[in-house]
Amino acid sequence: MSSEIFFGEGEGRRPLLVRRVANARRMRLAIDPRTGDVRLTLPRRASERSGRAWAEQHRDWIEAQLAKLPRPQRIEPGATIPFRGDDVVVDWSPNHSRIVRLEGDRLRVGGPAESVAKRVVAWLRREALRQLEAETRAVAIEAGVTVGRVAIGDPRTRWGSCSANGDIRYSWRLILAPPFVLSSTVAHEVAHRLHMDHSSAFRAAEKRLYGRDPRPARDWLRAHGAGLYWLG
Repeated sequence: MSSEIFFGEGEGRRPLLVRRVANARRMRLAIDPRTGDVRLTLPRRASERSGRAWAEQHRDWIEAQLAKLPRPQRIEPGATIPFRGDDVVVDWSPNHSRIVRLEGDRLRVGGPAESVAKRVVAWLRREALRQLEAETRAVAIEAGVTVGRVAIGDPRTRWGSCSANGDIRYSWRLILAPPFVLSSTVAHEVAHRLHMDHSSAFRAAEKRLYGRDPRPARDWLRAHGAGLYWLG
């Protein structure tokens, strides 16, 4: 059994994750920008020992890529976190109400200090579902389609998904992004109720429902989306 290899230091320390892919033609290294995972993909018959040695030869490159990743943003008293594209300060005091409230650029949080992160995330998720459900229902009416259940989760590979039966699921982290990004994602998923593909007809419906060119929103997610996963 090959010994485990680690890259990075401190909180950024990551093990090498090895996976085999039947149709892979060569070894490949990748860093997941959402989690910092260091992944080595091997062809089905490749030697794992050789693959690990090959990854070790690329240590400088891996370390450089890890150094470029966003730093984790802890949700704690006094921390600044994103909400709908703006910065808000987690204003904790034992004298504040246990009900989380946004007042200007301050997110008032009471109760035990050790539960701040859990309750702020719960509040963010509720806000995300409230906003996403309202916008999804409104855009669906405009599109002349029905949608089933609107739900949120924390997927690592997509910001939204639409099933064949009309259920739509989003990443709750969209509430951290500017409103135009959230609205673009809603238009994208509702457009799938008209076209379950990414054809030119789908793109036209997406643009019509969004009311403008959705490319800037997609560009924002490509540039900044991975950083939203480092909050928590």
